[in-house]
Amino acid sequence: MSENMTKAELISNASKSANSTKASTEKVLNAVLESIQGALVNGKNVTLVGFGTFTTSDRQAREGRNPKTGDKINIPASKIAKFKPGKQLRDAVNN
Repeated sequence: MSENMTKAELISNASKSANSTKASTEKVLNAVLESIQGALVNGKNVTLVGFGTFTTSDRQAREGRNPKTGDKINIPASKIAKFKPGKQLRDAVNN
């Protein structure tokens, strides 16, 4: 089982790589994440060449079951965020 990297660990690693302070790195990371979220909310895709593409997709309304009781429930339509890794990222992960 793999470990997860926390946002704090990501900021720490990025600040060391960029020879920057953790505070300034955190501001930049938050700005990037807010920009990606804003683009997705406005129906735009975000492509980071070599890394991947963030998109949204519509999920249709469907019928599900309550796992505790087995009762049928209606699950409303929604939008979901998706990420498709780019070739460089796929290759790096697989090597």
